[in-house]
Amino acid sequence: MKKSSAQKAGYRSAFELNLAKSLANNNVSFEYESEKLSYVPKPRVYTPDFYLPDHSVYIEAKGYFDKSDRVKMQLIKEQYPDLDIRIVFLNARNKIYKGSKTSYGDWATRHNFEWAEKNIPADWYKEDG
Repeated sequence: MKKSSAQKAGYRSAFELNLAKSLANNNVSFEYESEKLSYVPKPRVYTPDFYLPDHSVYIEAKGYFDKSDRVKMQLIKEQYPDLDIRIVFLNARNKIYKGSKTSYGDWATRHNFEWAEKNIPADWYKEDG
């Protein structure tokens, strides 16, 4: 099977690759999948997609955001309340399940996650941000 350009560059998707390029183009220092956070009830490990060390911000890139992802993000937020974890959705208007009125963005707002769509907002990494 042929590797995509994102995989060749070490990313899991074109979306992650584009976010990394955007950070690099804006001279933002970042780490990719560098941290592992253990969480329970069943011991598991969550690896945030991006970490901006100069700003202490974690960024999760989400194309598809299923129930297991939502549960994981809630557990991480509860178990690591001091971490600043934000989500960038490929499409924040997608519904959390077929027939739901709740979009990905609605869900993130309801659970107190800062979120954005398609790109990492500049104010997430500017010095006064």
